[in-house]
Amino acid sequence: MKMIIHIFFTLSFVSSISFASVQDFCVADPKGPQSPSGYSCKNPDQVTENDFAFSGLGKAGNTSNIIKAAVTPAFAPAFAGTNGLGVSMARLDLASGGVIPLHTHPGASEVLVVVQGTICAGFISSANKVYLKTLEKGDSMVFPQGLLHFQLNSGKGPALAFVAFGSSSPGLQILSFALFANDLPSELVEATTFLSDAEVKKLKGVLGGTN
Repeated sequence: MKMIIHIFFTLSFVSSISFASVQDFCVADPKGPQSPSGYSCKNPDQVTENDFAFSGLGKAGNTSNIIKAAVTPAFAPAFAGTNGLGVSMARLDLASGGVIPLHTHPGASEVLVVVQGTICAGFISSANKVYLKTLEKGDSMVFPQGLLHFQLNSGKGPALAFVAFGSSSPGLQILSFALFANDLPSELVEATTFLSDAEVKKLKGVLGGTN
């Protein structure tokens, strides 16, 4: 029995270290090949403290666009030190009436915290149930990985929020852009969305789609 217990604890110890990181970090090398697990590692001799710092979130983004909003990402490789660590951030600036349209992050869940203004945020589960909440300064909300979600400035002035992701490269697909900002044939969009030809062509015209 003692031998079995000894073997059990030995295997448990080996198992616990076999999945541990074999190095402290893997700073992204944008010039190297990229794999599903992330960017290749920069030569450790070339890594500096600057790779672990990012100053881009301190400046407001340009909201003079169709959605009246701006997203400033701090993902790998721009924030090179996050590569492989399972974390990243972004800044959301929303002018009055601004919106981050329905979108998904296939690679990570998201946590949002409101710093200024009022934001109506929500997501839709795979069972098509809607979870909707009006968030004020200091409020937070989580958006599960891969689910459609959005943020809308529902206040009277500008809104600001910061988000954190459980991946250094969470990915992004905006639903309206996926349907109307490319060359997917209009008849297929009409057939799969039940929109009229006029509606599809109008949306393609607004978002730059063709065909």
